[in-house]
Amino acid sequence: MGPPSSSSAPLPPPVSSAPRTQPSGHDHAARFAAGRPGDPKKPARQIDIEMREPDGKMVFTPDRIEVRRNEQVRFRIQNHGELDHEFMLVSAAESAAHQRMMEQHPDMAHDEPNGRTLAPGKTAELLWMFDKSGTYEFTCLIPGHREAGMTGSVTVKK
Repeated sequence: MGPPSSSSAPLPPPVSSAPRTQPSGHDHAARFAAGRPGDPKKPARQIDIEMREPDGKMVFTPDRIEVRRNEQVRFRIQNHGELDHEFMLVSAAESAAHQRMMEQHPDMAHDEPNGRTLAPGKTAELLWMFDKSGTYEFTCLIPGHREAGMTGSVTVKK
């Protein structure tokens, strides 16, 4: 067997072969920096997000999104990869804190107002109201995935 290709880094191994079913233990009453859960009775713009692992990287497509302040968005999130992935909509500070928590609890799964964990081949929706201007992240906080490139940004304009 020859040396590994220098053009792509190897994907991190799955954290566990067991299903990711440990509850998250988050406070659902907490206020989110990136806005708030949307209202299903109101119209929303749909944005499709794909998660996958091409060429040794882990990516969201698209990885940059622009929305208007007070715009409601329905994210349709599809895992077209071979590994479990997450879509967590957070501020940079929330991302760093949550990543530390995920390192301590790597089998934590999410079904939160601002995030979902998806097995390969699965699809989920997340309805979100962006009520504050600023730049926020969507990221996969499964250990090793963010470091392998699985992060994106949402810019909320006035």
